[in-house]
This record gives sequence, structure tokens and C-alpha cells, in this order.
Amino acid sequence: MSTDHQRYSTENQADAISAYAAQRSFDIVRTYADEGRSGLNIAGRESLKMLLDDVRNGRADFDAILVYDISRWGRFQDADESGYYEFVCREAGIAVHYCAEPFENDGSPSSTIMKSVRRVMAGEFSRDLSTKVFAGQCRLVSLGYRQGGPAGYGLRRRLIDEKGHTKAELRPGEQKSLQTDRVVLVPGPEEEVEMVRRIYHFFVEERRSEREIAAMFNAKGWKTNLGRPWTRSVVHQILSNEKYVGNNVYNRISFKLKKKRVVNPPDMWIRADGAFEAIVNPASFHAAACILEERARRFSDNDMLRMLSDLLASRGLLSGLIIDEIEEMPSAASYRHRFGSLLRAYQLVGYAPDRDYRFIETNRHLRLLHPEIVSEVTRGIEDTGGAVGIDPTTDLLTVHGELTVSIVVVRCHSTRAGTLRWKLRLDTGLRPDLTIAVRLDADNQRPRDFYILPWIDVGSMETLRMAELNGLRLDAYRVDDLSPLYHLLRRSPTPRAA
Repeated sequence: MSTDHQRYSTENQADAISAYAAQRSFDIVRTYADEGRSGLNIAGRESLKMLLDDVRNGRADFDAILVYDISRWGRFQDADESGYYEFVCREAGIAVHYCAEPFENDGSPSSTIMKSVRRVMAGEFSRDLSTKVFAGQCRLVSLGYRQGGPAGYGLRRRLIDEKGHTKAELRPGEQKSLQTDRVVLVPGPEEEVEMVRRIYHFFVEERRSEREIAAMFNAKGWKTNLGRPWTRSVVHQILSNEKYVGNNVYNRISFKLKKKRVVNPPDMWIRADGAFEAIVNPASFHAAACILEERARRFSDNDMLRMLSDLLASRGLLSGLIIDEIEEMPSAASYRHRFGSLLRAYQLVGYAPDRDYRFIETNRHLRLLHPEIVSEVTRGIEDTGGAVGIDPTTDLLTVHGELTVSIVVVRCHSTRAGTLRWKLRLDTGLRPDLTIAVRLDADNQRPRDFYILPWIDVGSMETLRMAELNGLRLDAYRVDDLSPLYHLLRRSPTPRAA
């Protein structure tokens, strides 16, 4: 059940299933319920996973599975996925019954056709609903209302009623309670607004980089509105987001139907200019945008290598610091991103450092990658209404003031045989409730996959040695992206018992 819709409440489903069981003289011996979970994919469907695992491993102490209807089995976007999970059960000798469907799931041609149609209809319902919800969100954005996400440094979310009257300021993690209410952005505390303007001054007037600005603020002991140290990415977000000049922009990133996030081109963005009160002068924002655009100007591979070769000829050696000193050249990070690593770029221009600096490049990349991943995870939790605190000393996240989460970036090693290995060290001192292990790819450049590890299951192990495939013992915790984590940490309303 993904909503509290009366027809699909778990209590109503249980009543219908009990009546079906009584008619067939079945005894209900076990219940698997995924309350407040989407049926679009199996991620987050822990009870369905447990059921299938019990069936596969011979632990099932039942002869049949009773489901309210096909849509409760799942609204999988690929109807074959739904059929596959049912086949797993049928292969183990356990039949699946759909109690509210107008046909018997007996394998006859008519029931097979009906079942296929209903599976497609279940998936189509979600697609149709997604289209309608998106259209509604776009309309509200065009009217100047905020659609989800934290306000950001220097701004606050204000709740207004259907007549535009102010009701309250929403604190982090709070959501509106009435469908007719709307949310707009307003300037935050004066000291934060002044800090945002100072960032633009340093960047536009004094031509300081985002990293320099962050280091300057941290040296003075200043924190963000979330109580965290300043980072390059936080400063860059302030310099590049149009909400600081009052523009409401939506659909820059899509995450529809639980599929992977997609970065959309600007012509797909939905926008309403001047929707909010600006806290930055439009001229300053435009100047910052021009600097960012010029800095991000695309060079061809040959152009970049030619400039690197010219720099080598003039200096006699190369390093990341030397490259970053040249304003007219792309940054060292751009070379790493384009060619995989600085060492690879060096090789292409015929430069061989005296020492093997690969470990230095990897360590530098890991130091830069960790705060970016922490920021991404924090934003993902906050986007689902979560409240996140962070310990500036340990980087330990605290969600809703209750659950602690540690994020560990795990580098990849290649054996002599060419296989990949990862060595994860768990923090036995902090004892976080969840450890998010971010396994890097073979080049140690970007995340390959993630493991969501509960301390209760892995806390007894100080070190985990991982291969590409680790069996159910570990790979049961593996995910391709962190959307299951955000779903897991989302608060769900619980009705009070009478």
C-alpha cells in the first residue's frame, strides 16, 4: 500500500483475503505486508522480498499465497517482472491467488490473458497518474509556488493558504497538511542574506573561486544554515541557482516512476521568473553565470592536450597545482573528468612523472568525492521531508534526531588476475545505525554501486572484504542507487488505534 486510500488500506485487504480464505477452507498462517511502500519496483518492498526469499530457500510453511489483486502484487512497469515473481512461487509448488480479481488464476488460456491485461493496466495506471501529477506540479510552478526540496541557504519556506495569506514558516522536514495550502520562498535571516551577497561579491568582483570562498568562511568558523562547514559544492549551488534572483525553476532533474535520475536540458525546464523576492541583484547573478559558463566552455580533446603540451614545454613538469594556476586552461579536475585521470592525460602528451603518483591522485579524488556524496545523500533525505544533522568532526549524519548514518567511500583494487576487490572498514567507534558503503568503479572515479548495511547485522565485523559478487549474505544489501535509502528514511503517518 503506497497511500492511505480506503480501498487499498491493509485492513480492508486483510478482510477481503480472510473472506476468500474462509470460502476456500484455507488457514492463514503468515502475513507479509508492505505498508506505505510503492509498488513500482521491488526496491523498498521488504516484505515481498522476504516472501520470495522464504519461497526460494524452502522456508515457506504454506501452500498458497493470497493477494488482494494484481495491483497489490505490484504496479511493475515491465509486466514480465510481475510474472517472473509469480513464476518463482509457482515453480516452488506454491500457487498465487488474486482474491478480488474476476478470474481464477488456474493457468487456463482465458485467465492467462486476463492476468496479462491486468498487469499492463496496473503499470499503466501509475504511468497515467505520474503524467497527471507532473502536469499539476508544472501548473503550480508556473503560478509561482515551490514544489518540494529544501529552501537553501539564505531562504526559507513560507506556507500560505488558498487566498495567499501567510500561515507559518516551515522548518526543515515539515510539510503542509492541507492540499489547498501552497509554499513559497522568502528571504531568510538577514545575516544569511548578507552572506549570500558576500559570496557573489567575492566571486564576481574579487574573482575568488568557490573553494577559496568556502575555505575563507571555514577559517572564520562560519557554518551553513544546517550547521555544517562550507564546501565548494555549497558555494557553487548558491552561485548557480536562479531562486536567489526570485525565479522558480522546476524539472531540471527527473526521477519518474522510480527510474534513474535524468538531468534534463534547459528547454525542458518549467519556470516562472520573478516568482519570489530576490535577495541577489540580477546583474550580479548574470555576471556570475557568465563566469561559470566561460569556465565550463567545452574544449575538444585535442585543444586540451595541446594546452597541456604547451604548459609542459614552458614549465618542464606538470602537476595539478601548476595546471590550476593557468586561468586560460581548463582545471585539473576537467582533465581528470575528460581523460579518466591526470596520469592518463600526462601519458597522452608524453610526460612521465619521476614517481608513481597514482595513489596521490586517487587519494585526492577520494577526499573531494566524500563531501560531495555526503551532500548528495543529505539533499536526497531532505527532499523526502527528512531532517538531517551532521557532526562536523565525524561526518556522521543524524536523521530525524534518531537514526545515525555513516558514509564510507570504498576504493577498488585490481588483483593480478584482473578481478576487482573492495575492502570496507566499519567504524566500530561510532557504531552508526546504518553504514552506506559507496563502492567505486575500477578507475576509482565514480560510484559503482551502494551497500546499505545495518549495524545490527554487520557490526560484529570490523572489516568486510568484497568481490564483484558476494552472495546473498552481502548482496542482499546492495542497490544501484540510493532511492531505497531515501524511501526507507521517509516518515510514514501511523493512524492512532481506537
